[in-house]
Amino acid sequence: MKKILLYIATATLALSSCNKFLDELPDNRMELKNAEEVSSLLVNAYPQGWSAYLLEMYSDNTDECIRSSWTANDLFQEQAWSWADINQTSGNSTPQSLWDYYYSAIASANQALEFLEAQGDVSGYTNQLSEAYLCRAYNAFLLSQIFCQAYDPATASTDLGLPYPLGPEKKIGEQHQRGTMEEYYAKIEADIERGLKYAHNNYAIVKYHFNTSAAYAFACRFYLNYRKFDKAIACANKVLGDDPASKLRDWASFKVLSANAQIQPQDYIDSKKPCNLLLTACYSSWGVVAGPYMSGQKYSHNALISTMETLESSGPWGATSSTLGWRVFINNSLARHFARNISYEFEYTDIQAGIGYAHSTSADFTTDKVLIERAEANALAGNYQAAIDDMNTLLSKFQVSGKTTLTLDYIKEFYGALDYYDPRRPTAKKKLNTSLVTDSNIQEPVIQCLLHLKRILTIHEGLRMQDVKRYGITIYRRSVDENSNVLEIKDTMEARDNRLAVQIPQDVITAGLVPNPR
Repeated sequence: MKKILLYIATATLALSSCNKFLDELPDNRMELKNAEEVSSLLVNAYPQGWSAYLLEMYSDNTDECIRSSWTANDLFQEQAWSWADINQTSGNSTPQSLWDYYYSAIASANQALEFLEAQGDVSGYTNQLSEAYLCRAYNAFLLSQIFCQAYDPATASTDLGLPYPLGPEKKIGEQHQRGTMEEYYAKIEADIERGLKYAHNNYAIVKYHFNTSAAYAFACRFYLNYRKFDKAIACANKVLGDDPASKLRDWASFKVLSANAQIQPQDYIDSKKPCNLLLTACYSSWGVVAGPYMSGQKYSHNALISTMETLESSGPWGATSSTLGWRVFINNSLARHFARNISYEFEYTDIQAGIGYAHSTSADFTTDKVLIERAEANALAGNYQAAIDDMNTLLSKFQVSGKTTLTLDYIKEFYGALDYYDPRRPTAKKKLNTSLVTDSNIQEPVIQCLLHLKRILTIHEGLRMQDVKRYGITIYRRSVDENSNVLEIKDTMEARDNRLAVQIPQDVITAGLVPNPR
């Protein structure tokens, strides 16, 4: 579909399952009549795309892997890894597709909110109000993780934000302004506060909606990024309660499951598990490119990254692959070393022709992620022992053998003995070029430990790139052969590099929206 707007309110296209409840208006919007219809519409206010493929290619979790049989999946993968402005528009993980998915979801939320806010007495609609505000805020936040620099109070008044539509579009060609990150994050915060006011668990399928725990988990992550650490901690407390360990994933049981087929991935996203707070079903081929298939081997989380920095690296908890909860999948025909946390399903639209849609389910928020984010907020707020206590609580489940109790002295000793990362002599310790870290004696080693553990815990899920941006970590484009020899350093991206903000789609630039600087 040729787009001449910032986004298109595609409710009629996305609501085929809900049409029996809703009447169609001539301008392709829906006439809502009651709470049930609003809830049906809000199914489409959740992301239908997942940025993990794009952001993992962009991040320091991927190298160019050189062997004649290892080829790129497509032009998108090549351009994403190369930090080029991506001109491929087809595919479910391109900037164009993600922009459309997220703004379409915002359009659905806005259509619901227009009806709800017109009711005057909202006492019968508080459930829907909460969900609509949280969905609008969440999609806006996801857009910022891709198309903006990380929020920094020192530059937020001049850094480009994104359009934040507060209602449905009424006419073709409506113009939008990007504003600043300061303005953009203030609008996200306002929507989160409105959504939290009425947060609830009154959903038929609780884990696929912004239930109370998922709402506070989102708020925790947002406030961590917004540098409001006390608020992040308070929101995490709402999720974790007095006994966080009892709510974490049973990593010992997960690790012994077969890594073949979809056994581990399906267990990872099991909606019955208390650790999973919000799951989103998305169009995504990331389950193929991050899985045990030959597709896209040229750009992979390879043996060198895995052994020196992530899944098979050594940390103060010991050798990661033997002590922590991931079972590392390794096959000599594959460039990548990987965990089995990314699901993959294929929906055939024509079995004979072999065509259809690739799907993945993302565990957007889990109790494990909330705990490591609370630990990070504590460390950034100067609560170092609280941060270490949170890491030890996480390790009480995530470390399935050779149990270790972290102490400040041991963390300082371990990371003090590591050299800073060099692309030809990699380590898990990377220089932090950010005003977030103000103390090199205590705070930095605790943050180094946190980032190391967080990178392993959230591997393949697209979260690492935001930490690269927030902490000003320099990353490199390396060519590495099958024996882990670094052949070439092709490019470098330092703190505040313009390319850290992925370029917005060409069609909205053509329509008049200011592009990201290059």
